Amino acid sequence: MQYDVIVIGSGPGGYVGAIRCAQLGLKTAVIEKYSTFGGTCLNVGCIPSKALLDSSEHYHNAAHNFEAHGIGLSNLQIDVKKMMERKNEVISQNTAGITFLFKKNKIDTYEGVGSFIDKNTIKVTKKDGSTEELKAKNVIIATGSKPTTLPFLPIDKKRIITSTEALNLQEVPKHLIVIGGGVIGLELGSVYARLGAKVSVVEFAKSIIGTMDAGLGKELQRVLKKNLGMEFFLGHKVTGATAKGKKVTVTAENQKGEAVSLEGDYCIVAVGRTAYTEGLGLDNIGIKTEERGNKIPVNEHLETSVEGIYAIGDVIKGAMLAHKAEDEGIYVAERIVGQKPHIDYNLIPGVVYTWPEVASVGKTEEELKETGVKYKAGSFSFKASGRAKASGDTDGFIKVLADAETDEVLGVHMIGPRAADMIAEAVVAMEYRASAEDIGRICHAHPTFTEAIKEAALAATANRAIHA
Repeated sequence: MQYDVIVIGSGPGGYVGAIRCAQLGLKTAVIEKYSTFGGTCLNVGCIPSKALLDSSEHYHNAAHNFEAHGIGLSNLQIDVKKMMERKNEVISQNTAGITFLFKKNKIDTYEGVGSFIDKNTIKVTKKDGSTEELKAKNVIIATGSKPTTLPFLPIDKKRIITSTEALNLQEVPKHLIVIGGGVIGLELGSVYARLGAKVSVVEFAKSIIGTMDAGLGKELQRVLKKNLGMEFFLGHKVTGATAKGKKVTVTAENQKGEAVSLEGDYCIVAVGRTAYTEGLGLDNIGIKTEERGNKIPVNEHLETSVEGIYAIGDVIKGAMLAHKAEDEGIYVAERIVGQKPHIDYNLIPGVVYTWPEVASVGKTEEELKETGVKYKAGSFSFKASGRAKASGDTDGFIKVLADAETDEVLGVHMIGPRAADMIAEAVVAMEYRASAEDIGRICHAHPTFTEAIKEAALAATANRAIHA
């Protein structure tokens, strides 16, 4: 078969890129090694984790917060099996949706491992060992990533597990040890802490969510400790983990070099993700991956060193985020037909789906200080928000950073209720290069959580917040 474009991988980058190619009139095929579409995000990542986060949040609210609303419950129980069944149904609905979209857009699909024979020929190796060859003018590599493993910390997938296995536990751990204080570790730790597990987070850095504004990590740690009883071992270097029966022992060294030992019944290793290029046959077309992180090098147009071969998403440089991959998939499709799309990587938001949620876009205070940019900052606490008081979600704040001279918004950082949704306002404002005063003069509905964005913007503009 001859195609204009073949996409290898059907995650958010791959399937969105394929659909955009088809919309633009390109004859398109997708190769996927698994039996369902959607990649990590839909099958063992974003979607199932959010399903469990929502389920566990309902339980936690019922157990701890309903009484304040005048709602009394007795004999509250957790049915972990049913919770997992619901999560699996959510996955099925989403993956089926992609199957429908592929048919609607007349995209051919092939199940198997795609590998390069040459730059225009892809071999599809199916589960039964049979092969098929496809031809294409252009190829988009969208094979995503897999959990990073540590050589001194073997994963047995039973007691010492990755995020994949953590999404399928059939019981609530008594003591869950999480190695890694990043997004994945904190989200999964939150799920089980809400359900009653003791959760200990071991992190090498001196703060959690270290890539975000430092104030967010500090506040999130405080809230997770206060609301869920999570404990944190920061500045600790993990030296090993062993499983024996139903017991897991994690060893580490603190900042003084002293040995620390933690005992639990499960341990999640969440120290990041590594680009997945296994079986692609990149050597056959002369593409070499980077030593660090196994990433595929691309130019500013996401094209590899081989003309007509593109790579997007987790398999290339930059944040490993589904929405980044989606934008890159659309970008490449439009480049192939001669359009001139753009992506502003400074304006790709990052989100942590704990509760309160954490979201961020643009420059952090630390980055502005490091580069010597003069800025002003305005913050507003949800404790002063009427809507937050009404819902009982008063933890957190919003911070707006603006250029000291021009007042242009340089970064917005928030931790609080519905931050994952509210960050879009900041992205839109910054895309149009709004000033803090612009945001402060926009009429926000009352009472809403987004009023806090307006107040923070006013605070950054000559300290004019009304309700602070």
